[in-house]
Amino acid sequence: MDLNAPDIADLDHQLAHAQQDAQALVAGLSEELAAWRLAVNLWSIAECLDHIATANRVYLAAMTEPAIRARQQRRFRRGPATPGLLGGWFVRTLEPPVKPTTRMKAPRKIAPRVAPPLSDAVAALVASQNDVRVFLAACADLDLHSVRFPNPFIRGLRFSLASGLNVIAAHQRRHLWQAWRIRRAAENRAP
Repeated sequence: MDLNAPDIADLDHQLAHAQQDAQALVAGLSEELAAWRLAVNLWSIAECLDHIATANRVYLAAMTEPAIRARQQRRFRRGPATPGLLGGWFVRTLEPPVKPTTRMKAPRKIAPRVAPPLSDAVAALVASQNDVRVFLAACADLDLHSVRFPNPFIRGLRFSLASGLNVIAAHQRRHLWQAWRIRRAAENRAP
């Protein structure tokens, strides 16, 4: 598969960068800091990572069957893997910094586990990242812009595979940004 196409290489770079950012985030992080919350109703760093991993798995599960069908139907790449109009708007709403007007409550199916151990959350994130990158490599030759999958959260809404991959990348940036803010606040709090 051609990971050298600029749009595919960019998506792969975004995914690799998110994984590197997550590794930097947790470097030297204690379980106590990983579980610390800014407020009772807000997530911890470990919960942010667990949420990313869960969302990645749910999105990939929805995208896999349409990708398999597209390959069987020989729906190969005709243009760049850019999100559609609605998908592009959704990607932009996910981008950090998160504004109060773009805060959303996570759907129940991708809510993080409560207080997961940091090592479990990191392992889940790395595994899901690898799965997304494998999916991207395996599907790079498909027409990602036109192949649609059912949005796993909004009944009746369909996104292109390109939108889904861009949503995954933006969603990761959003919650890594959130987790970095939590880490800085935890490290700066009064003893």
